[in-house]
Amino acid sequence: MSGTERIGTFTRDGLVFDVRDEGPIDGTPVVLLHGFPQDSRSWDALAPLLHRRGFRTLAPDQRGYSAGARPRARWAYRTSELVADVVALIDQAGLGPAHVVGHDWGAAVAWGIAAERPDRVRTLTALSVPHPAAFVRAMVTSRQILKSWYMFAFQLPWIPERVIASDRFGYRALRASGQSVGEAKRDLESMRDRTRARGALNWYRAMPFTAPRSASRKVRVPTLLVWSDGDTAIGPVGPALTSRFVDGPYTYEVLHGVSHWIPDEAAVRVDELLGNHLLDQS
Repeated sequence: MSGTERIGTFTRDGLVFDVRDEGPIDGTPVVLLHGFPQDSRSWDALAPLLHRRGFRTLAPDQRGYSAGARPRARWAYRTSELVADVVALIDQAGLGPAHVVGHDWGAAVAWGIAAERPDRVRTLTALSVPHPAAFVRAMVTSRQILKSWYMFAFQLPWIPERVIASDRFGYRALRASGQSVGEAKRDLESMRDRTRARGALNWYRAMPFTAPRSASRKVRVPTLLVWSDGDTAIGPVGPALTSRFVDGPYTYEVLHGVSHWIPDEAAVRVDELLGNHLLDQS
């Protein structure tokens, strides 16, 4: 497919992924990867700002979130598969190397793409989540393991699907983490679809299937990490250690007074940071 044609879906191994392809059709491509429990709508505040800068954005609903891409087995959600999905998007859209921006789990996938397929990445921007190896070190050297308690709880079968969709727990948990009323309702409503909730949770359940060596590879593409000091899920140690795992040009920014939900809450500030980071490499 030519890079000057809009796409609404892409396919891989029989799975069909939905994509929001917006902005100037001839603009430099930026792939936006959402996290848990969100979808491509999490970029609604940021994407228009990037369009004004002349960028074209492609925001997929990733594996487990797109209705046509929800395999049942948890091993189907290991990081190598998630990375291959986004590489397929870049290739099928005919984009050539793209700027890759990810938040939360989307940031983890973005780190993987930059490490495994740097030929497909112009720049990497990770929001909230540090390099995987830095995160692992933080788990054993800081209070990060306490902040990540839910990762262990999500390993249980079927119970998390019921819990995260409930107003009693899911809504309160999202609000307590800093989400607005509207954003919490938006994301919780999607999780009421049990197959979607299972697919989203399988990202956590597939963590034991990720090869430790692949998670420790250094990144050599230009990289921007943005962390916020109001993040209840990610502590400061992992982000502080990330520079050890980036050999290319690297910038680390801390947003003060911002929660974990950076794309929704601080879109204007992220746009400013991306304006410098992306334009330097376009």
